[in-house]
Amino acid sequence: MKSSKSVLFRLIVLFCTIILFSFIGFFWWKDAISPANNKDVSPIEFTVEKGEGVKSIAGRLFEQGLIRSPTGFFLMVKFLRKETNIQAGDFRLTKAMTSSQIVEQLTHGTQDVWVTIPEGWRTEEIATELAKTLNIPEQEFLGVSKEGYMFPDTYRFPQDATAGAVAQVFEDNFRKKIPASLYNQQHKNQLSPQEIIILASLVEREGKNDSDRPIIAGILLNRLRIDMPLQVDATLQYALGYQSNEKTWWKKELTDVDKKVESDFNTYIYPGLPPAPIANPGVSAIIAVINPEKTDYLYYIHDTSGIAHYGKTLSDHTNNIQKYLR
Repeated sequence: MKSSKSVLFRLIVLFCTIILFSFIGFFWWKDAISPANNKDVSPIEFTVEKGEGVKSIAGRLFEQGLIRSPTGFFLMVKFLRKETNIQAGDFRLTKAMTSSQIVEQLTHGTQDVWVTIPEGWRTEEIATELAKTLNIPEQEFLGVSKEGYMFPDTYRFPQDATAGAVAQVFEDNFRKKIPASLYNQQHKNQLSPQEIIILASLVEREGKNDSDRPIIAGILLNRLRIDMPLQVDATLQYALGYQSNEKTWWKKELTDVDKKVESDFNTYIYPGLPPAPIANPGVSAIIAVINPEKTDYLYYIHDTSGIAHYGKTLSDHTNNIQKYLR
């Protein structure tokens, strides 16, 4: 009899213990996944690195005060089976979010958009890309952009970025990658910083690779020194604008009529540099202008394979055309 009472007592104690720990666990769990501060809705930038584990993410969320418990967050991810769905990127989180809301945010997708701007694009081409990727009206970007200084690179922008903010990032990156100490070397070619960028935009469009750009830069500088018209096809393409039949801003086949188009950018009829850049050059084109290849060449062409051929005289140039383009 005593034995049965002892067993019953132990069962009651065990049951009460389980109930007690269940209550403790429930309240701990409820607290662990609750908002860190349900009154603080100010956004906090949080970055998930590529390949970062859940434990590391939970620890950093806790350090930034975004969650109450890294263990609770870790268990929440496991419970929801979301560990393989968390994405790398930048997110805007708040302390008012629950752990489950943060998990959903991290798995729903980054709020940032990657945008790549190739070397040699004009601002209209950049504006079209931004309209596609960030839904920024083209005219808004064109109103704040500065041709030649929208530095070609790969960028990550928030989805709600404004035209002005994007243009500022481009220009700040230009100053970072092309400091004044690099391109403000007027003693070398007697070019102002603005003229260096103008010429670099021509070299960017005319050069096919890093090996021919310094030579083409040298050729154009040779023409400037002897007051020879630059006769750069890319300036005609810029002046002619968008070609609706070709769906491009750079007309592919230029004609003799095109060479007579009335524009300050037409270097066939107006000597010297055009009044402004015709595109946004990259580092190699700018460096090519600062440190051009010194040659006696005055002419160049590219054959159908993109290989450059140079000539010192008009006769050399004519022979190259006959040899490589006919």
